[in-house]
Amino acid sequence: MISTELAAALRSAGLVWHPKSGDRFQLDEPEFEADVFTVSEMTIEPRTYPTGQILAFNGTTEWALDSVALEDALWLPREDQLREMLRGTFRTLRRLPDTHQVEIVVGGAALVFEHPEPSDAYALALLALLRRLE
Repeated sequence: MISTELAAALRSAGLVWHPKSGDRFQLDEPEFEADVFTVSEMTIEPRTYPTGQILAFNGTTEWALDSVALEDALWLPREDQLREMLRGTFRTLRRLPDTHQVEIVVGGAALVFEHPEPSDAYALALLALLRRLE
């Protein structure tokens, strides 16, 4: 799973989240720092109102929560979602003894990003792309 630090950096760099079933997220509240939630039509569903989007907690799954504003949630994209967001720039993922390398090509130049976790290697590559767009 992607690290909280990289997820926050992606959000700061402009990554926009459109919640879908199966998406994981954390809340920007110290008391929920270690908790990871999953969007699901049965328990946590995105709802859109004229005032904005919320994540509604249905039933008794999370008794202390009714809903949270989308901006108070930090999306933790999955490895497949990160790879998909790299689109045509993605070339390969290599597994090495102690790390994973993600290679992308931007403007004809190959860029390589390494991290022990493959999802974080993908996140580093996506973060570089987003920062180029700023």
